[in-house]
Amino acid sequence: MQIIAKSASLIHLWESREVDFTEMMKIVVDIRQQILAIDGDMHADLEKLLLDNGSQQQDLWGANIYPSKDKGDQLEFTSFINIRPSQGNRSMEVQDAGIQELIQLVVDRLLV
Repeated sequence: MQIIAKSASLIHLWESREVDFTEMMKIVVDIRQQILAIDGDMHADLEKLLLDNGSQQQDLWGANIYPSKDKGDQLEFTSFINIRPSQGNRSMEVQDAGIQELIQLVVDRLLV
């Protein structure tokens, strides 16, 4: 698991990953600090890493990234940590299109 705050090669991260999922890597994005954590067994592990680093719970959203897919199809906005009725998200899927866009912007900036 690691926090990404500067641009990094997604392919390099994929090739050096510690968690061996066959097609994807789990990520948690801090939409306020515009950083992300990547390569954990569970989104909750990545979430804890960011919380321990000063992130706020309401800013953290889980997703899966598929490095071998086309750029527009790489992200899946699904994670148990996204279930937040207090923030209007009652699903594992990030339901707010604005939050999805922020997640996409952070991922596009950091994972090149």
